[in-house]
Amino acid sequence: MLKDVTFGQYYPSNSFVHKMDARIKFLLCLVFMVGIFFVQSFVVFGFITVFLIILIASSRVPLKSILKSIKGIIVLLLLTVVLNIFFTKGDPEKDKLLVSWWIFEIWDAGLYFAAKMFLRLVYLVMGSSVLTLTTTPVDLTHAIESLLKPLKVIRVPVHELALIMSLTLSFIPSLMEETDRIINAQKARGADFDTGGLVKRAKAFIPILIPLLVGGFRRAEELANAMNSRCYEGATKRTQMRVMKLTWRDLVGTLVVLLFFVTVFVIFGMKSQWINANVDWLYINDVNWLYF
Repeated sequence: MLKDVTFGQYYPSNSFVHKMDARIKFLLCLVFMVGIFFVQSFVVFGFITVFLIILIASSRVPLKSILKSIKGIIVLLLLTVVLNIFFTKGDPEKDKLLVSWWIFEIWDAGLYFAAKMFLRLVYLVMGSSVLTLTTTPVDLTHAIESLLKPLKVIRVPVHELALIMSLTLSFIPSLMEETDRIINAQKARGADFDTGGLVKRAKAFIPILIPLLVGGFRRAEELANAMNSRCYEGATKRTQMRVMKLTWRDLVGTLVVLLFFVTVFVIFGMKSQWINANVDWLYINDVNWLYF
């Protein structure tokens, strides 16, 4: 059941994306996440879909593994779509009212906005999944620590923050596996998690949460003891076994991503300005014609 959660898992491969520097992949992922929230046209969403398909193909990660990550947020997606459909008010002068019942109204603008939010969340999860599936938690930790190094000037514990992120990512797959084992063990004892009302199902998960919390604290204690036994002292005079270096792949990947977003946004930005300019010109001519 929870094996479909792919966040935090690494898929080993020898692809172009896997060999890129983790810092560049992290920054490009941020650019992608920010860029999709500026998209307003479904045509641009189509270009981004093609871009994601090419990216996934070049990473050699199975598409099934990427799509599994969407299952973890299916409830959030449905909730977002429903709320945007029923609570997005349209402009009576420009938009069309489709359904009106009691206190609920459905406008065509609400449908468009819900569809855009749905695509944004799906692409957001898919982009972050490509990052985590092609980058080990250790490399991702070193990348975050390297990018946050300037904050050491103001005494921010950069290494400790990066270590916390790394441990969190590494604990997610193990906790998912342990949760699956506990659920299967409870089902073997006759526990029922699929029938009954919401309250009954919530009570049925109590026998899962308690051993899961106990197991999580046990893993944390074992990890702390292992770090203490190896005389771990945080960021004091620590070195890395593998030093991260930028290569030609990072330059090519950066140029491709930036050129894609710049080209798409410039072309469609100029197109929208051209349309608005022509609409204003037609409106001015109509007003002058009526005046004379």
